[in-house]
Amino acid sequence: MESAVARTADRPRIALATYRPEEGTPSADQDLPVLREALEDAGARAEITHWDDPAVDWADFDLVVIRSTWDYSWRAEEFVAWAERVAKLTRLANPAAVVRWNTDKRYLGELAAAGVATVPTRYLAPGDPADLPDGHEYVVKPTSGAGARLAARYRPGEPGEGETARRHLAGLHEKGLTAMVQPYLRGVDTSGERALQFFGGRFLHAARKGAVLEPGTAYDAEKIPHPRLEAWRPTPAELALAERALAAVPHGPDEDALLYARVDVVDGDDGLPCVMELELVEPNLFLRLHPESVPVVAEAIIRAAR
Repeated sequence: MESAVARTADRPRIALATYRPEEGTPSADQDLPVLREALEDAGARAEITHWDDPAVDWADFDLVVIRSTWDYSWRAEEFVAWAERVAKLTRLANPAAVVRWNTDKRYLGELAAAGVATVPTRYLAPGDPADLPDGHEYVVKPTSGAGARLAARYRPGEPGEGETARRHLAGLHEKGLTAMVQPYLRGVDTSGERALQFFGGRFLHAARKGAVLEPGTAYDAEKIPHPRLEAWRPTPAELALAERALAAVPHGPDEDALLYARVDVVDGDDGLPCVMELELVEPNLFLRLHPESVPVVAEAIIRAAR
């Protein structure tokens, strides 16, 4: 049997962990086959694997890269346990401790406490009163979620607004989920949401998308996660904010701790950028918008595997 040492010296074996699509449905990750081919061309042996496949021997890989495990938020505890198990067998990117921290959006409170500009956020755990804003638009969503799952936008004064929002909160709490309540920032509608990608410890590229939450869309309706997506050149203020946010991540923002990161920013009411989310688990890389980034990403992954 080929040893791990021999594999690393010759062709490192890399797993690209993804989700399992429904039967007959193609994967939503358009970047995955492109990235696999780039890794193979660069001298690695890359395999696309389902993170929840019990037949996979993760110890056979020099590196497991979490790529598009986009069903994890339905099974957050199971997913974190998987990450911690894999990390004991081989190198995992990003590390399991980062995965655990980033799967619960209460990290926004830690970033704010560290002086990073973030979207103002309150947290309502099961058993807390349904204390909803009055006088401005707001968003309710779970602290564990992706793709705007179980999220909705509310306008005070609209017919049924309070009753619908309280029913939304009750539904989250019945599932054992903590809810986030945030003001809806109008900058999302005017300047969009910008996603700044970092790979191998360096800025890679950026993209901008339109508003995901349209008024009146039910919280349990399926949303388009990246509407009107386009390439974007970040401003110096956006880059500086992203770097401050990554520097505040526990366990360190150095290359060994974070192979990849995406910082999602929006404009606050003061016109300055603030962090909406840090995507340190399974961010869409949007490589199709930036094909020039493909070899850079492949090189960084292979360097991490070696």
